[in-house]
Amino acid sequence: MNRRRFLFGFLGLIAAGLITRKGFGKSEDRTVKIEKIHKTEDEWRKILTPEQFYVLRQEGTERPFTSPLNDNKKKGEYVCAGCELPLFSSEMKFDSGTGWPSFFTSIEGRIETRLDFKLILPRTEYHCARCGGHQGHVFKDGPPPTGQRWCNNGVALKFIPA
Repeated sequence: MNRRRFLFGFLGLIAAGLITRKGFGKSEDRTVKIEKIHKTEDEWRKILTPEQFYVLRQEGTERPFTSPLNDNKKKGEYVCAGCELPLFSSEMKFDSGTGWPSFFTSIEGRIETRLDFKLILPRTEYHCARCGGHQGHVFKDGPPPTGQRWCNNGVALKFIPA
């Protein structure tokens, strides 16, 4: 590892708030005991649309403002498109103006997080706790009470009306 790569990596960790005077931060563990679903790539391809497969299984991102769920204001639950585990309620949703469905929190225990360095600076990526399907990223620019923005790919969700 050369000095420049080390320096940029270290600066990225500082920018993300992962290094503080107390040391390395820990990612939030929001999991409760959820029975995992394991399928082969072919099994996933049979039950998901190509767009869902790209986002949920290959950690892709849909284009902004393409999901009808972005403007959905109905009461109900947002469930994982891969396994139908409820991840968010309509009360958690807000209009972030980003072009993706956004939530200020998630249902406790339904999400697993990890650091994502795909864009060099680290981001917190989150997945369905049951099937491991990629949902989106969580940022620290959301509304009260949490200050979080759970930015979700609409194609990774299904809406179940109340």
